[in-house]
Amino acid sequence: MRKQKALSGIRVLDFSRVFAGPAGTQVLGDLGADVIKVGEPRRGDEARYLGVTDEELQTFGGVSPSYLALNRNKRSITLDLASPAGRKAALAMAAKSDVVVHNFRIGAMNRWGLGHEAIKALNASVIYCEFTAYGREGPMAHIGANDLALQAHSGLLSVTGEPGRPPVRVGTAAIDLHGSLALVSAVLAALFHRERTGEGQMIETSLLMSSAHLLSYFYTEYWMEGTVRKPMGTANHLSAPNQVFPTSDGGVVIIAPNDDMWQRCVDALGERSLDRPEFKNVLDRLRRREELVEALSAVTRKLTSREVVERLGAVKVNVAKVHSVGEAADDPQIAAIGGIVTFEADGRPVKAVASPFNLFGTPMSVERPPPGLGADTDEILRDLGFDAGEVAALREQGAFGVKKSA
Repeated sequence: MRKQKALSGIRVLDFSRVFAGPAGTQVLGDLGADVIKVGEPRRGDEARYLGVTDEELQTFGGVSPSYLALNRNKRSITLDLASPAGRKAALAMAAKSDVVVHNFRIGAMNRWGLGHEAIKALNASVIYCEFTAYGREGPMAHIGANDLALQAHSGLLSVTGEPGRPPVRVGTAAIDLHGSLALVSAVLAALFHRERTGEGQMIETSLLMSSAHLLSYFYTEYWMEGTVRKPMGTANHLSAPNQVFPTSDGGVVIIAPNDDMWQRCVDALGERSLDRPEFKNVLDRLRRREELVEALSAVTRKLTSREVVERLGAVKVNVAKVHSVGEAADDPQIAAIGGIVTFEADGRPVKAVASPFNLFGTPMSVERPPPGLGADTDEILRDLGFDAGEVAALREQGAFGVKKSA
């Protein structure tokens, strides 16, 4: 008998698309929830073809790597929310779901009759999650945005990059993915509350809230001291050394935030030029950052990245080689901690990053590859109690985007 997962028996109706919402609902699916992905009938989630050409899509089995990375453990149904029949089907499905998630612009779900109040009237215990750009209230609530827009709005762009040069985008969709875990946290908290009280509720997160959380100590520093941080490259204003240092074959990050660790760093590198009285104290090292960086760089340039990592790692100094994406993906450490999952999609093997935690009592696994668009429509409706006649009528009325001719 298959062991139950943490969220076995929980049904999630997922209207979200692209990155932030799907990344969060994928975690819920990994935890065992039955995630029903609602797609627009013609092309579905934009992430299915995001960033790749039609020729490349065929290489990946008809969908993009982005879609494969964020949509496992879900089932797919297509609904045309522009049609009365599609909205009727969506409302009936929401009435039988534990969690409803969407990341449409504010007001869209209400216009379709799928807002919180409409669903709550049919399903008082529903947990209704809105994932917006700027939140539900305020002067910017009506504006749409993506990860880069919030990197700009939040100030993240202004502290990223090299001093004196134009802003640099954080290379990954950091705000989207951080927000996806906020979504998961909120849903789990609401489910726990419902377990104790029977009460559903509306929950909200936004790219703005996610970006502000990422910059929380920058904001508080500004509010308390008026300090506005500027780009520092890879350096950090909290301690020194705390940045990338050159090696003979690349670079390494060295972080020694306290005096004991700095002394261990000096001893492990074996260079008397670093063992100076003016570097002994953490505040002195901050004041003499440029001098320290120059002295430490002169040492690391003579060593390979591996040599630096081995020497400093052995004495518990924080150190890491600057990997390429390929080196990091193939490094054995991520596999050792269960950070990789494998499955087949369209007959092709796929490797993807696992959800970022392990539950040893109720372990996660891949039960379903990312679904084809609408592949599970009939199965989903049958599981929700629709009979064959009702499904046929909905199809005839164009609920799924294909209305049969007379």
